[in-house]
Amino acid sequence: MNTKAIASEMIVGSLQIAVMRKPVKNLHLNVLPPHGQVRVSVPPTMHEEAVRTFVASKLPWIRRQITKFQSQARETKRSYISGESHYFQGKRYLLRVVESENKKGKVEIKNKRYLDLHVPATASVSKKEKIMEDWYRAELKKQVTNILPKWEQKIGEQTNEWHIRRMKTKWGTCNVQAKRIWLNLELAKKPAHCVEYILVHELVHLLERSHNERFVRLMSQYMPDWKTRQQELNNFVLSYDTWE
Repeated sequence: MNTKAIASEMIVGSLQIAVMRKPVKNLHLNVLPPHGQVRVSVPPTMHEEAVRTFVASKLPWIRRQITKFQSQARETKRSYISGESHYFQGKRYLLRVVESENKKGKVEIKNKRYLDLHVPATASVSKKEKIMEDWYRAELKKQVTNILPKWEQKIGEQTNEWHIRRMKTKWGTCNVQAKRIWLNLELAKKPAHCVEYILVHELVHLLERSHNERFVRLMSQYMPDWKTRQQELNNFVLSYDTWE
């Protein structure tokens, strides 16, 4: 049986809809952060007109979700200068650029209020960004290393590997066959309990591939407040490079 999704697009009420034909029994409609992209998963043999009618019936809800994403707080483009706001584990910090002879640079948290970015005076914006990104990656890696084993034991599924990368439209993905999880680097900026939610979400996919009723039931079994965590994560301040 072919389990790969077949993607296409349609226009409904002036909205562009991504249609994913995959081995599911029912239609699943999602409006995805951060841009409000609309995606509907449908059974492979469902007629296009039936899909169009279903989406049209949900247009008021879809528009409300898109409006919510568009009104969400968003950062401006980062210049990595002293006084900028930067987020780490759900908290807002003020950046202080500190001149240093260390060419590799480093980031330190000071007084629970500041992120001190130590860089040479000649460091470019891209160099500062790279140092910050490497620090975020290392901190998220530490966080996941501490959290993941607990949930693997609780859920009864283990990953073969997990990685961190920049992603535009997803907080995480799971390759069920390879038991491989990818996490969005932006999670380093989000509250720890939201990172935990994403890990549980991806681990549950090892038990249930689709976002169906069983998946929802399993999520509620292992993490009863997962919907609250999901909403908090999706409502958190967006970084400029996830929506430009």
